[in-house]
Order: sequence, then C-alpha cells, then structure tokens
Amino acid sequence: MQQMGAALKYIDNEVFYGVSADEYDQMMMCFKPIIKRYKSGELINNYQNKINNIGIVEYGQVSIIRIDKNGNRSILESVEKNDVFGQVLSFYGTDGDGVYAICSENCQVMFIDFCHITKRCEKACRHHSVVVENVFKLIANRAMSLSERVEVLSQRSTRGKLLCYFSITSDGRKSFMLPFSLSALADYLSVDRSAMMREIKKLRDDNIIEQKGRQITLI
Repeated sequence: MQQMGAALKYIDNEVFYGVSADEYDQMMMCFKPIIKRYKSGELINNYQNKINNIGIVEYGQVSIIRIDKNGNRSILESVEKNDVFGQVLSFYGTDGDGVYAICSENCQVMFIDFCHITKRCEKACRHHSVVVENVFKLIANRAMSLSERVEVLSQRSTRGKLLCYFSITSDGRKSFMLPFSLSALADYLSVDRSAMMREIKKLRDDNIIEQKGRQITLI
C-alpha cells in the first residue's frame, strides 16, 4: 500500500454529483482526503474495527468480503471506478463475521472522514448540502442493492440463483459483463464453484444463455 497526498483533481462520482470543479476544490481543503494505492489482494479495511470514513475508487476494483465464524467466504459487493464504499453505506452482517475491503484489481482510493461530510461547515455552503443529500441517496441505493442480493440468495437452487442474478445484473440488456470473475461469482452467490460451473454449462446447453469468460448473453 502506498499513501499519497490529498487529491486536487475533480472526480466524477455520485458523492459529488451537482458540485462544480471549483466547489470540489474548496471542499477538498475542508475534507482533507487521503489518497492510497493498493495492489491486488491487499487488505484495505477491516470492518471489525470501527472505521468512520468512506472510500471513493479512483481506478481499479475493490471487493467487500465477509468471512463467517465457520470460515465461509462470500462477496457482499464489488466496487469499481467512481463507486463508493464504507461501513456506513452497507450492511455488514452479524457478530462473529469478519468483513473486509480487499483490493481485487490494483486500485487507488480517496478516503474522506464521514464526519467531514455530515458536519455542516460554518459557511453553510450550498455544495456541502448537495453532498450530504447525495450521500443519503447512496445509502438508499445500497439498501435497494441489499434487497436485490436477498432476492438472489433466497433462490433455493444454484440455477435459480444464477438466473435471478443474471436478470438483475442485465438491467434489461441482452448482453452484459460480469463485474467479477466466475470464482468470485460463486462466492457472491454462496455456492460451490464446481456446481455453479455445471449449471452454467447446462444453461448454455439449454440455449438459455451464451457465455464467454465474463461475457453473458441472455437468449
């Protein structure tokens, strides 16, 4: 992991939607963000410790991983360029679970203390109010994502989980790219990888999908 100085460039992401580049620069002086680079496989955050910041992915990919008390591993979410992650934005399980942010592709992350966002400055700047509103929208969107994940995991069979996940991820498109590898998909669906690969083959043989690597096409 490599730590860098605060970023001064404008980042196009949901937290700063509706904020101009000049307003962004002003906010960075107040927020005092920290920029860090990580290599694939490197630990970013351990959420068993209370961490009151949000991370904005400038490039690369971050996976939020849960390991339960029995050692079972599952992916809670995959976070890519311009996406946001943090303890305050997600549901992270029950006591005994270990939840971690792991770099899944070499990445650079901007960290901002959450209190800097929610605590209004003395000037009561318009752009600060916009950012607070954006953060609450993000929390609402994460709640919706959690609902979709529950829907996927509630399917009784591996085939059902795959079809439900493909339907949600396609977002109305016939062809789409999986956000992570097939091994990671098995972790996300909480299924055995070999059993999942057999079901994917059956879906291909039944002319329900076409699959080439991470590319999925619904027929």
